[in-house]
Amino acid sequence: MQLIKIDKALYRSRLNIVIVACIACLAISSLAISQTLIYLFPDESGSHFHWNLLGVIVSTVGLVTTLFKLKTHPKMREVAYVWDLKQALNLIYRKNRKLIAAAKEGNPEAMLALQFSYAGSRQLWQLDDNTITMSSLNEAQAQLDEWMEQYNVQLDIANYRSESLKAF
Repeated sequence: MQLIKIDKALYRSRLNIVIVACIACLAISSLAISQTLIYLFPDESGSHFHWNLLGVIVSTVGLVTTLFKLKTHPKMREVAYVWDLKQALNLIYRKNRKLIAAAKEGNPEAMLALQFSYAGSRQLWQLDDNTITMSSLNEAQAQLDEWMEQYNVQLDIANYRSESLKAF
């Protein structure tokens, strides 16, 4: 995955549209499905929990399927990019302890993964206005910069590939 520049206002606008559309679709379709099932298969005891639950499950599956299909639509570009970025950062985060230990020993692949993680996190936090923990990110970046200087390593995050994480 490569980091790309995203217009924050456009991203927030499209994300809000996606969120509202998902909530509306989920509410309407789950109610429609569960009410149809209750009408077709009434329960004498008055408990329709299983039909309501089935309505929510079917609606959720349908919504997720629709989102996956719409992920490549041009209007979903920014939202899909952030979604993919969060998944890529999660993969790195799961290996964070091992990556830091390897980077401390001078492993350039570990340093590259950490550099990508820090740059991606910085972009993500700025897009989501989550700048509270930016100081801890800056400290981690400063430590990585020291290791890069100590081991004379030059990094270009355009060279990062998630497959390199398998080594850790």
